[in-house]
Amino acid sequence: MTKKLDQLKQLISEAIEQQQYGNHPEELYEPIRYLMALGGKRLRPLLTLLGYTLFQNDPEKIVKQALAVEVFHNFTLMHDDIMDEAPLRRGKPTVHEKWDRNTAILSGDVMLVKAYEILIDVERKYLPKVLRLFNKCAAEVCEGQQMDMAFESKDFVGQKEYLEMIRLKTAVLLGMSLRLGALLAGASKSEQKALYRFGVNIGIGFQLMDDLLDVYADKQKFGKQVGGDIIANKKTFLLIKALETSDGELKTELQQWLGKKKFDPEEKVTAVTDIYNRLNIKELTTKQMDLHFQEGFKSLAKMKVGPSRKAMLRQFTETLIARES
Repeated sequence: MTKKLDQLKQLISEAIEQQQYGNHPEELYEPIRYLMALGGKRLRPLLTLLGYTLFQNDPEKIVKQALAVEVFHNFTLMHDDIMDEAPLRRGKPTVHEKWDRNTAILSGDVMLVKAYEILIDVERKYLPKVLRLFNKCAAEVCEGQQMDMAFESKDFVGQKEYLEMIRLKTAVLLGMSLRLGALLAGASKSEQKALYRFGVNIGIGFQLMDDLLDVYADKQKFGKQVGGDIIANKKTFLLIKALETSDGELKTELQQWLGKKKFDPEEKVTAVTDIYNRLNIKELTTKQMDLHFQEGFKSLAKMKVGPSRKAMLRQFTETLIARES
């Protein structure tokens, strides 16, 4: 099982290394090569191949389409980094920091074009469905990003609104990645939809897990600052739930920390985490996260493909769920 998964990862790595984006002007294409070479989990193209192997045995046939998903994902990262004014991506300077903002915008634009260019090299019978699927997902990811940016200036964000934002910004791309693989494998519409629902629910669960890890991860394993969301007053599920469930002195204390302009970061993280603990926020978030994981696996169970076909996708997902960083 692990060997097969490693083979799929190798297919993706080789495709990324071999892909040519363009050469002139150098300043336009070098940032694309730079960002694509930074690595990462390559989760989305891997899901495309896993979605395909539920039904077919020749995943090398759709490696280009899996690569298109990864190029698109990195396009969103390049533009998100500009909007967030992020200095680092995977421990290295972001494109707009290494070059400049305008270069990052243009290079990102070209990445989107290249994603489509790579994507459309499919059998003619699949092309319209592939484009509709990809276009819908691309628009939804942008909708999610806009919602996330709007949250920054909103005094109140509800739980339902937050879950919808992470569904759009993060989860639909995981669902689309899986469904794309199934579509190219010739799977029925009902099987494609079940796989999509699996991916979306798992994606929401992963984002809730990231929210939790930001506060409760082991500092040695997490790889980045624990409590970064607390320091930035980021409206995560934890903060939204804390504002929703707190009252009296506890709510006042939380709002005071949110309103402070000058503070000791470590002191703020400790104080807000203590408020979360008194409100059982970790348990409430874990319950919501597990609910989405369970719903995802229910969708996978309903698929008519045999257990042996599902085993690799299930094992891979369970490994991600068990991660600590």
